[in-house]
Amino acid sequence: MFALNTSEVEISTFLLIGIPGLEHVHIWISIPICFMYLLAILGNCTILFVIRTEPSLHEPMYYFLSMLALSDLGLSFSSLPSMMRIFLFNTMEISADACIAQEFFIHGFTDMESSVLLIMSFDRFLAIRNPLRYSSILTSSRVLHIGLTFAIKSILLVLPLPFTLKRLQYCNKRLLSHSYCLHQDVMKLACSDNRVNFYYGLFVALCMMSDSVFIAVSYVFILKTVLGIASHGERLKALNTCVSHICAVLIFYVPIITLATMHRFAKHKSPLAMILIADAFLLVPPLMNPIVYCVKTRQIRVKVLEKLSLKSK
Repeated sequence: MFALNTSEVEISTFLLIGIPGLEHVHIWISIPICFMYLLAILGNCTILFVIRTEPSLHEPMYYFLSMLALSDLGLSFSSLPSMMRIFLFNTMEISADACIAQEFFIHGFTDMESSVLLIMSFDRFLAIRNPLRYSSILTSSRVLHIGLTFAIKSILLVLPLPFTLKRLQYCNKRLLSHSYCLHQDVMKLACSDNRVNFYYGLFVALCMMSDSVFIAVSYVFILKTVLGIASHGERLKALNTCVSHICAVLIFYVPIITLATMHRFAKHKSPLAMILIADAFLLVPPLMNPIVYCVKTRQIRVKVLEKLSLKSK
């Protein structure tokens, strides 16, 4: 609980927001949202189970896919409690400590997913550039070390965020802008000096966006390598191995870039559009990534169908 001295009001809870103007149908909106969460959790757990139990999938690409699935599960479980409280029970209040904990996990898993997408882009470049040495360069131990390094980096990067929020004072304002807690959202409610929060939050955002820049650079090198392949068929085959990853990158970054653009440039931005895009940011990637990789990656698709006792045609 925050100890506050401003305006003689002690704020121990914040108010989240559902979909403005549609509060009376929140219970119906909760049905597709619950379905999306269920599919996302089942899909990512299936990916993890198949990769864990199939020796033929014990390769760097699939280890990195496991990391992506873990990040997606983390994002889903981080936002699930508040989303369900709002849409199922119409309960908007969230305690200050729970809100700060949620924003830590959401930002942490978001940065982790961004880092995994970056690692996967380098993985694709290495697989296309040096296919014969690919497995010897990215050994299981190296993949594990890379994953742990980036996981620790994500934790350390967002670790100061909850502490910087705890030191702020909050006055009468307690209405947040989304169905879950974000650092920049909570920070704006403070009536004390929040410059430290602003600059460190900007630093975290820039670190995450730098991942997207490095991903783009990786694909420049991938295209350069592919164009150097003599056979047209081999070119298409090499590019086809990147399709799933490109889809995952677009699914993850398009909502982030859209929100940032609307915040910065839209003069008459729609609050409803902002909320829907923000909700899609946490709902769509965990839902779509398993589907994309099952559809576009033959090895995953075949093994999943085998586990479901179906024959691939």
